[in-house]
Amino acid sequence: MSEVFSFGSYYPGESLLHRLDPRTKLLGGVAFLIISLLARDFLALAAIGAFVVALYAIAGVPAGRAARSLAPLLAIVVVVSVLRLFTDHSGPMLFQLGIFSVSEGSLYSCAFTAVRMLFMMCGMSLVTMTTMTLDLTQAVERLLAPFARVGLPAHELGMMLGIALRFMPQFATELQTTYRAQVSRGARVASGPLGSVRMLSSVSIPLFASIFRHAETLSAAMDARCYHGEEGRTRMRPLRYARRDVVAAVALAALALCVVLV
Repeated sequence: MSEVFSFGSYYPGESLLHRLDPRTKLLGGVAFLIISLLARDFLALAAIGAFVVALYAIAGVPAGRAARSLAPLLAIVVVVSVLRLFTDHSGPMLFQLGIFSVSEGSLYSCAFTAVRMLFMMCGMSLVTMTTMTLDLTQAVERLLAPFARVGLPAHELGMMLGIALRFMPQFATELQTTYRAQVSRGARVASGPLGSVRMLSSVSIPLFASIFRHAETLSAAMDARCYHGEEGRTRMRPLRYARRDVVAAVALAALALCVVLV
């Protein structure tokens, strides 16, 4: 994937997490989000944080790569945490200015929300960092296959997910390329939020024209290869559960039990 769009970009390796069945990682990621939401204090978050650190160590993902992967989404953590700062009014009041007030409870909620969201993003980022796009597509398709009997287009949804995952870094790369092309042609770059909006308006038309051209090329390539959906399709590496998937499920169950007990 592009270095511009680094969140969850695949990191090659042969670790235990890389070799897990992608269905196990998808279901485990959902379970991890639920377990994180069950945490009610920092002691429970400490257990979740230790679990996340252990997973990154097992996967062999460097700390710098993990930090770059999370950097684009840190703004979401900041915004949500600041909102929590003004919505919780429990505990002694520390600061008040008009309708805005900050208490000890709001500071606790702000820090707790920031740490929890950071751990949740780390966990979900690790799912895509250890799983290739095609494997994720196949996993979604297999998980939704039972619903195909009632008319749910499982294969088409999986294919759409795979295309979307591949187009996100492509979109980021095209945005950077278009921006540099506009600057090289003498486009004025202004600082501040208003300048960013003006620059975005100048690159939006060529950006979307390039994206639509890539989409049309992809459509022509699929048509040239006689793509007809799932009908008659075979796979070189069909998904199969193994003993390591059971170990992963047991580890998640142990984490859930630890968080609930705490």
